[in-house]
Amino acid sequence: MKKIITICMLGMGTLGFSQEKQPSYVAEGDLVKATYYYEDGSIKTQGFFKDKKLTGEWVAYDKFGNKTQLAFYNKGKKVGKWFVWTEESLKEINYQNNVVASVYVWKRESKVANRDK
Repeated sequence: MKKIITICMLGMGTLGFSQEKQPSYVAEGDLVKATYYYEDGSIKTQGFFKDKKLTGEWVAYDKFGNKTQLAFYNKGKKVGKWFVWTEESLKEINYQNNVVASVYVWKRESKVANRDK
């Protein structure tokens, strides 16, 4: 009998840890702030909806809390400058009319400015 109770307790504990944290949705004025999570509870993606369409700033994170993507939407369409961080580079993607207009790749060794003294 003790073995059955122990097995049941272990099974319930395993189910509790294996469940993914559900997204949260919070009304903020006429927007809904959405937050999606990794299994460990850390934030995966966060942004806003308006009239059930992606709007404004959306940010994605890796499991360590580092920003991996910064994106912008207007009425569900991709707009403006998006940024994607990887270990090797930073990608700047420019959208016009929901289509990629240009892509710039900034490598770690790139010099943004060079000033002579």
